[in-house]
Amino acid sequence: MRDQRPWREVNRRNRDWLRPWEATIPPPAPGAPPAHRPTYRQMVRHLRAEANAGRMLPFVIEYQGRLVGQLTVAGITWGSMCSGHIGYWVDQSVAGRGVMPTSVALAVDHCFRTVGLHRIEVCIRPENTPSRRVVEKLGFRSEGLRPRYLHIDGGWRDHLVFALTAEEVPEGLLTRWHASRRIASLQDRDQAQDGPRNATDTA
Repeated sequence: MRDQRPWREVNRRNRDWLRPWEATIPPPAPGAPPAHRPTYRQMVRHLRAEANAGRMLPFVIEYQGRLVGQLTVAGITWGSMCSGHIGYWVDQSVAGRGVMPTSVALAVDHCFRTVGLHRIEVCIRPENTPSRRVVEKLGFRSEGLRPRYLHIDGGWRDHLVFALTAEEVPEGLLTRWHASRRIASLQDRDQAQDGPRNATDTA
């Protein structure tokens, strides 16, 4: 509950940035009363209840000591499936800094290594390029399209499905993410070094 003020402030600043990707409540059935978005307190109580029931893992994301987003592992199913799916959002002011891929990698490692899940899904609207970049950077597999999968921004929207199983990241997803960033950094450095030398050779 103590996160209410910073959570509201981040959401207020990012209203236009987040609205196209936020879940909405579909129209009620004929004769049913209209549904309303939960208040912050109702949201927290729901997250706590689902977490206590073992169906959800709700997290806030912090960067340099301040709240910048939210990540939830939801739909946790046990038995023969041992699966869950991840949803997330982040403050636009820190997008592109590796905050979200790092957060997703930490959550996936926790799910696989500590919680005991076997499979994690992320479902993303095809138009949501920033979110798709997150799973691409982390090496999630594309599993196709789910037509009209979720009610988002006022309508039933198609979603692309990306997934990972525990066997695909035996070294841990965070370790793989850090390794890929090191490789990218080395490649950028080599390109920067090659640029002036090639220019001199051409001259």
